[in-house]
Amino acid sequence: ALLVGIPTLRLKGDYLAVATLGVSEIIRIFIINGGSLTNGAAGILGIPNFTTWQMVYFFVVITTIATLNFLRSPIGRSTLSVREDEIAAESVGGNTTKIKIIAFVFGAITASIAGSLQAGFIGSVVPKDYTFINSINVLIIVVFGGLGSITGAIVSAIVLGILNMLLQDVASVRMIIYALALVLVMIFRPGGLLGTWELSLSRFFKKSKKEEQN
Repeated sequence: ALLVGIPTLRLKGDYLAVATLGVSEIIRIFIINGGSLTNGAAGILGIPNFTTWQMVYFFVVITTIATLNFLRSPIGRSTLSVREDEIAAESVGGNTTKIKIIAFVFGAITASIAGSLQAGFIGSVVPKDYTFINSINVLIIVVFGGLGSITGAIVSAIVLGILNMLLQDVASVRMIIYALALVLVMIFRPGGLLGTWELSLSRFFKKSKKEEQN
């Protein structure tokens, strides 16, 4: 992520999106044509099934806590400012390229954890399982839940995960439904269903304290 991020994250907007998607495809094609070095299209087989649901839950909790702490740190707040308005962040002296690279590497770390857990659950790593459609699935989760809400992303991932299982027999129809839903959300709720709203347990504790005082 660091090697890819340094040259590409100097770009902005659509150019950045095209560059990152292009690099991901280049890496996938290289793996497919890597011969004995990468085992080509066959990928890596025979991986021990070490992943359990308890392990997945543990890493979800750990990565969520790490992400929340990252966002509340100085560099995390700088990341949020770049997300809202990159030009304004630059105008107050922020090194936007450095900030984007740090956020990109942090996201890649969490993605690598998820990929390792998936490999341990399925028992294989095959290039065909990591196509452009995977990026679309992540985009759908983020847009549905809220572009600035971790709570929304988690809820959206759970709901879409359940829908994926229910609609396995009609995969083509599933993508049409997702596409229509994505268009409707972007029209009527550009910031996602939850926007920037976050679930805060402290609110419940404050309410209970007030009720006890009353």
